[in-house]
Amino acid sequence: MAKRREMMSFRMSVLFSGILIVFLHRFGGLVRGEVGQDFSKCLDFFFERTPPKGFDAAGYQPICQRYKNQYHFASLYHRQHRVPVYSAYILRPADGKRPSSTWMYEPQLAFSRADPEMKPFRSTVDQNVIESQAVLEDYKKSNYTRGHLNPSMHQGTKENREATFTLTNIVPQRAGSNSGPWNKFENEVLKRFKNVCRGQMFVVTGALPYVSGTHWINNRVVIPEYMWSAYCCPSYNASLSASVFFPTYAAMGRNDPNSEEDIVPINVKAKRSVWGYDVRQMSVEALEGILTKRLAMPISLFHDHCQ
Repeated sequence: MAKRREMMSFRMSVLFSGILIVFLHRFGGLVRGEVGQDFSKCLDFFFERTPPKGFDAAGYQPICQRYKNQYHFASLYHRQHRVPVYSAYILRPADGKRPSSTWMYEPQLAFSRADPEMKPFRSTVDQNVIESQAVLEDYKKSNYTRGHLNPSMHQGTKENREATFTLTNIVPQRAGSNSGPWNKFENEVLKRFKNVCRGQMFVVTGALPYVSGTHWINNRVVIPEYMWSAYCCPSYNASLSASVFFPTYAAMGRNDPNSEEDIVPINVKAKRSVWGYDVRQMSVEALEGILTKRLAMPISLFHDHCQ
């Protein structure tokens, strides 16, 4: 009888262990892979292997963006807002055209033990994926474009560029900004890199939510009020540079033509299609001051100010 009770106890223990493993697998335990507690697997995308400091809030999730068995950039993802806080990358001029956009998602946001590679969306999307991150359906009929934080034009190889087409690198961006002044600024940064930068250019690009009240697409994806970006190019040709642009510089761009003008003024002479989507270039210190005030976090974007 005792032996029978011992066997039943053993079977119950095995059953409980199996249930526990399934529970942890489904709801986020046993964390491994590219979605984790830090950027330890992809520190090379940050200047001096040091991520920006001060971004510390519940729901912020580091992601080492992995595609075709390689890391391509890093993103800090806001789980509740279903948008990235920022993406960090090394700028590499494109060696070809913009790839056809096969949009992808991050499996480990839904299942912690899933394959660490970003995956293309299929016709049917798992409900756990829908709950954990933005999906293509969120952007349909939203009047917002899918705005890259790490733009494909700043990535060298075909695989680098393809990897930027993950929704964990995307925020809702107005077309007037995405194809207007913000796109012009991205091209200007690329031009500065080609003409003046002698070594690597480290870039951190993010999105800033509204200061009062959260704006959503379908109560699921947060709409940013501003786009922001900063670069660090510690080695450059000073004789070819307007020194104000190096080693660091930054910008903020309007994503709402009706926002106040305290951060980015409006060019009243701009053509109608881009009116209100102005970009203001500034020092990294000025950008850090704005982010610190708006996010109520002491933000520092580059280690030792990119020195």
